[in-house]
Amino acid sequence: MRRFALIDRDGTVNVDKHYLSDPALLELIPGSGEAIARLNQAGWGVVLVTNQSGIAKGLFDLDRLEQIHARLHELLALHGAHVDSIEICPHGPQDTCDCRKPLPGLVDSAVAKFGFDPKRSVMIGDKEADVGLGHAVGAVSYLVRTGYGADSEPGTKADHVVDTLAAAVDMILANG
Repeated sequence: MRRFALIDRDGTVNVDKHYLSDPALLELIPGSGEAIARLNQAGWGVVLVTNQSGIAKGLFDLDRLEQIHARLHELLALHGAHVDSIEICPHGPQDTCDCRKPLPGLVDSAVAKFGFDPKRSVMIGDKEADVGLGHAVGAVSYLVRTGYGADSEPGTKADHVVDTLAAAVDMILANG
């Protein structure tokens, strides 16, 4: 059965721009495109899981988010990388939903699409909500120090703490 890497978007794959709403401002964190390409080459599935409360706050809409994700796909392709899916939570923290990290809804949606075992997966992100999502679905969690990760490191419950997505992928691929 194919294994999957569940990866946060903002602060992990791309530079966190605080409610990124313009595709032209999307910027990959150095090494993240290559890291995803290495996962692809190793046969891993890759799903981005992202809270997008800017939609609930009216800062941008789903059409604009699709434009941002189209640009993300373009930037990843420049590195020979692709993601199988981008799962989003468009709700705000005050909304009642099961998809806002750290709740498992985004992973449940990906499992329904691809039929993988989340307990054989890894979760990589820069916030404790990402770590919590990993634990909620039984995945091994990696906290990266990019984005908000350095601030989240003290007291983290992550299984591993690494500098970047690329460092997490190094560890994941080395451990099989």
